[in-house]
Amino acid sequence: MPVSLDRLLVVGISSRALFDLEVEEAIFRTQGLEAYRQHQLDNENEILKLGAGFALVRALLKLNALTPDQRLVEVVIMSRNSTETSMRIFNSIKHYDLDITRAVLSGGASLAPYLQAFNVSLFLSLHEDDVQAAVNCGVASALLYQKPANAFEELDQIRIAFDGDAVIFSDESERIYQTQGIEAFENHERENALKPLPEGPFARLLKALSFIQNGFKNVEGRTALAPIRTALVTARSSPAHERVIRTLRAWDVTIDETFFMGGVAKSDVLAAFKPHMFFDDQAGHCERASPLVQTGRVPLRDGIAIAKTN
Repeated sequence: MPVSLDRLLVVGISSRALFDLEVEEAIFRTQGLEAYRQHQLDNENEILKLGAGFALVRALLKLNALTPDQRLVEVVIMSRNSTETSMRIFNSIKHYDLDITRAVLSGGASLAPYLQAFNVSLFLSLHEDDVQAAVNCGVASALLYQKPANAFEELDQIRIAFDGDAVIFSDESERIYQTQGIEAFENHERENALKPLPEGPFARLLKALSFIQNGFKNVEGRTALAPIRTALVTARSSPAHERVIRTLRAWDVTIDETFFMGGVAKSDVLAAFKPHMFFDDQAGHCERASPLVQTGRVPLRDGIAIAKTN
């Protein structure tokens, strides 16, 4: 009987996001495919350094050790490498003792058609075209920034921070701000405070994490030592806060820490929270956060940027 990934949190990650392949990327761009191929073959037994997504992947895979009778997380390497040049990647996975057994090696073709085939819940890459294609397919996806200096600090919990609008929630409300201004936006949110916000691209991921968290509750409820801790870090403030709170209630999702920033820069709060990954859709927010915490930018599905305030 075939194995089903339907009830697992499946993370698809590119080889360049899992490992540091910047030297190899430069060879490919400046010298071409044949030079890249030969470099990988010549260095097949050289272990790759850790990449931008490594800490999150390693932390998520540790969840499986907490539930030996049931896997919670599956990680799939999704690479444009050919089969011939992939051995260095597999050797590095083995070296770091990562429980990763599945891979897509597309030989230069687009990865997007295979995301649904592996039931991918989250796709991480350093290639913008692949991320945009994944977003257009309806998969929660992020373009990773290069890792900050503290990216591999060991933490007792998996910590993930999310922006709100256009990430957890849809971009519907901020489009009102863009076209009609802040007063119209605040009136809209006040008038619709009892109406749940539509789901954004990362709503499914947040719900999956919440479901996993609920599995670790004790009789007294979740404790501070739960294996996953989430945070919402949003530029929203009163009166736009109520709709967010009521939406999460309607979804039966508990976020452990919430920060209504009201336009204050998010960087210091993120540095204190220390997430394995912070997801935001705005380049400015990501650029300020990325030197401090590992950051992934979430493109809009249609690829059109929005002036973000909330």
